[in-house]
Amino acid sequence: MAERVIWFEMDDEKRKKIRQVVDTHFHVYDQKCEGEVCAFFCDITGDPEKPFDALVEELKKEGMVPILRHEGGEHIVYVTVAPKRKPVKYGIKLNIALLIATIITTTIAGATFVYGNANIGKGIQIADIFGLKYLLDGTLYFSLPLMLILGVHELGHYFVSKRHGIDATLPYFIPVPPFIGFPLGTMGAFISTKEPITDKKALMDIGVAGPICGLLVAIPVTIIGLWLNAANPILVPSGAEGLSYLGTPLLFDALSYFFRIPPDALMHPTAFAGWVGMLVTAMNLLPAGQLDGGHVMRALLGSKQKIVSFAVLVGMAIAGFFFSGWLFFAFLIMLMGIQHPPPLNDDTPLDTRRKIIGIIAIIILILCFVPVPMSAA
Repeated sequence: MAERVIWFEMDDEKRKKIRQVVDTHFHVYDQKCEGEVCAFFCDITGDPEKPFDALVEELKKEGMVPILRHEGGEHIVYVTVAPKRKPVKYGIKLNIALLIATIITTTIAGATFVYGNANIGKGIQIADIFGLKYLLDGTLYFSLPLMLILGVHELGHYFVSKRHGIDATLPYFIPVPPFIGFPLGTMGAFISTKEPITDKKALMDIGVAGPICGLLVAIPVTIIGLWLNAANPILVPSGAEGLSYLGTPLLFDALSYFFRIPPDALMHPTAFAGWVGMLVTAMNLLPAGQLDGGHVMRALLGSKQKIVSFAVLVGMAIAGFFFSGWLFFAFLIMLMGIQHPPPLNDDTPLDTRRKIIGIIAIIILILCFVPVPMSAA
């Protein structure tokens, strides 16, 4: 487990009680205990999912956590103390404060985008960006669509975690002032699970829930943005300088096919929000580390996921020569850890439906990925 924990010493009475609990769900034929960890060797036939889930809930009341492994031809249930939860400072007040701050920074980012489109080729007065019209347009056309995509993405993770009985926090949004070279006003959002993920099924469900939910919002946002783009295109004047070009993913190009937008038209802020939503979906679905795609690949491939994770990092390092943002993102993945930790029950296999969902997640990654998201003119 990633967290540092403070163990307590198990006495004989505690060990005996824990064995009785394990023995009610699995037949224990041997045990080995050392300090604060007990290994129970069990006869397990069939799928251990339901009895193990019941064991997790029962031991949770004792402040313990079981871990099921298949090693050397034997099923072993390790039982140890659950990591102590650190008290959460400020509680939901922090979630709300970060939400408000991110709405403000993305509104400023949107106002900057709207102002830049309206004044392309003209001199820029930063103070004018904070005019009421630009702030309102920035909120309506960029901030709200983008925040909706990011929020629904994280709530997808949150509600599916709760459905699997895994305690999780509400989303924490990350505000970033848009005047420091990062034009979005946010670095996204995240939730934190307070308990280990129980099995591969939960790992798959939680991993795909966010990207799929976020994409289901990003698609209509993109369609609305493309419609607005086609209805009132703003053409780039000849000789305009300081422009950036966006690489567009296959899904964005497919949606653009249904709209007549001049090739030299500036992208509408709402279409840009949809583009960001697709980029976020692809970045989260990269099968590396503990990203959503890492969850998916760990559920599909087990411990072999680390090979895929390493290959993805090498690919990102190469891609960094063409878009430096990939190097920064690869650095963040390395900080989180390249290898994905296994779920508590690493024995129960995925069912066919979840394998298909995993394949769909890979297809979504391909449709939303773009090697060079942004380049200078």
